[in-house]
Amino acid sequence: MIVPVTAVFAAAIGLLLLVLSGQVVKYRLKYRKGMGVNDDREFEAAVRAHANLIEYAPVGLIMLAIAELNGVSSSLIYWTGMALVVGRILHAWGMINGKGGPHKARMAGILLTWLAILVAAVLLLWNVWQVYG
Repeated sequence: MIVPVTAVFAAAIGLLLLVLSGQVVKYRLKYRKGMGVNDDREFEAAVRAHANLIEYAPVGLIMLAIAELNGVSSSLIYWTGMALVVGRILHAWGMINGKGGPHKARMAGILLTWLAILVAAVLLLWNVWQVYG
């Protein structure tokens, strides 16, 4: 079985990963630093924005794919995936533009990401309960 709705969001997350990777590489080349960061807050923010995507996106995408495979409504998968992707974009944008400090986009991105993961968890549990409960 295929997961076409999740595939669209996985592609979007993949493109975001490449953009954030480019940001990190830019600073690594600028400072000739293969590992770690230096005192440049923008460099550190770029590394954390990239790392944070890697920390959250796979779990969200896996949950969406499982829900889609289990027959959860495509529209529910779509809106949850949209929240995940928009949340990750906002978080990265806020992290980079806020140089790692507080930023409204960063906070909104965190909340949207958490909401997407919570909704995906509820959808998975509801689906299992409907089938096996």
